[in-house]
Amino acid sequence: MEIRKIQGAIEAVLFASGDPVSLERLADVLGLDRPTAEKIMRNLADRFNNSNGGIRIVRLGDGWQMCTRPEFGGQVRAALDMRRNMPLSQAALEVLAVVAYNQPVTRAFVEQIRGVDCSGVFSSLTAKGLLEERGRLELPGRPLLYGTTSDFLRCLGISSLQELPPIEHEKEGEQAEPAEDVG
Repeated sequence: MEIRKIQGAIEAVLFASGDPVSLERLADVLGLDRPTAEKIMRNLADRFNNSNGGIRIVRLGDGWQMCTRPEFGGQVRAALDMRRNMPLSQAALEVLAVVAYNQPVTRAFVEQIRGVDCSGVFSSLTAKGLLEERGRLELPGRPLLYGTTSDFLRCLGISSLQELPPIEHEKEGEQAEPAEDVG
């Protein structure tokens, strides 16, 4: 298949998906090896991201997704009659930070760090698609494990958790490593 047709197929898949599509999935569907798929995907993303159009292609972890450009957010919301989401509370931002740097974590772990009940905040962040369940911990009661989502990455404008700023420890002066990428 020629490059233009491959790029067209990738555009169609990304547009139809609405969610990030992994490079492995694109390579498999198009019958390409991973390095070739990566090169074609990067070229396609560069073409979209360097144009003045309303669409861009972003990398989220190992996936790729079509998104509208942030500068057109007001027009998109108005045309689709979408209300702007309320900003996140300080409690929500703290919970997201603890989860992002330590995931997967239990709600009890976050509550221990914050010193307050976080059940309402967890429910809200899960409903907003910023946190998701990641299985259960192998302890009595089998508590749920939580992690951040690709929507979390998209909202921060980053492609992986490795792009989070390092944590500065007050006592030791050491920096913690960010958690693994969101899948």
